[in-house]
Amino acid sequence: TMAAGAALALALWLLLPPMGVEGAGPPPIQDGEFTFLLPAGRKQCFYQSAPANASLETEYQVIGGAGLDVDFTLESPQGVLLVSESRKADGVHTVEPTEAGDYKLCFDNSFSTISDKLVFFELIFDSLQDDEEVEGWAEAVEPEEMLDVKMEDIKESIETMKTRLERSIQMLTLLRAFEARDRNLQEGNLERVNFWSAVNVAVLLLVAVLQVCTLKRFFQDKRPVPT
Repeated sequence: TMAAGAALALALWLLLPPMGVEGAGPPPIQDGEFTFLLPAGRKQCFYQSAPANASLETEYQVIGGAGLDVDFTLESPQGVLLVSESRKADGVHTVEPTEAGDYKLCFDNSFSTISDKLVFFELIFDSLQDDEEVEGWAEAVEPEEMLDVKMEDIKESIETMKTRLERSIQMLTLLRAFEARDRNLQEGNLERVNFWSAVNVAVLLLVAVLQVCTLKRFFQDKRPVPT
């Protein structure tokens, strides 16, 4: 009966949304990803709020456009330049610990006057609020009569599973970005091959016509002009 009660409490905690508590801190910031088109000769910046004493991981990749490169900068809420990269195809940067405030991420394509760039980037947070939530869950589902349940083992298993699932989602997202970049490269190569193949065929036809005309001139009868 005690084990069944523990299992029921665990199921309710997993299925039901957490209830608001008066005086509780702000909810943890969720990870996010975004894909956008950066026009030629333009610069675009994004602002992302971050809590204090957390970890922020930024990953970006250029998945479309000539050269597959872009300038990238990352500034702290105090305006301090943390990362500055020039004409990179991708990059991964970690800020730890973070400051409370808005971080500024800028992508610059001003060096290109013709080609637009398709850019993908992802923000991954690792906040200490997750550990506080797990502690609160352990206190909620560990009544005094459930002495036979190993709450520490269950908590450790759930934390390990959560970490592995988050890493799996991140890897799948990056693989989708790589697949999109490779597909764009293949489509661009196919267009170039088709264009130059058509040019070669046109040149061959033109040369053939010129050769036929030249041969006809050689074999034409040259009759004298009557006087």
